[in-house]
Amino acid sequence: MLVAFSVAPLGAGESVSQAVADAVRIVRESGLPNRTDAMFTTLEGEWDEVMDVVRRATEAVGAHGHRVSLVLKADIRPGHTGELDAKVQRVEALLAD
Repeated sequence: MLVAFSVAPLGAGESVSQAVADAVRIVRESGLPNRTDAMFTTLEGEWDEVMDVVRRATEAVGAHGHRVSLVLKADIRPGHTGELDAKVQRVEALLAD
């Protein structure tokens, strides 16, 4: 499964960079395939392991404020792995034609 999520503290001021860095650190230390861009972090793995990482990242962000905003989108496709890169590669191949 792929999970794209964005997590940020509320009431922590204008910049949330440190809180986001704490969340991304947890994602990267998980060992799961992942990618972070300006808006979301996407990771790939089995349901329980992915949701555990999201939970821990959310808890880390929670230490920066009294409330947390979490946006999550999942692509649940049993039997498929490597989709973090493969989905993008399929689109790029079509654009190259």
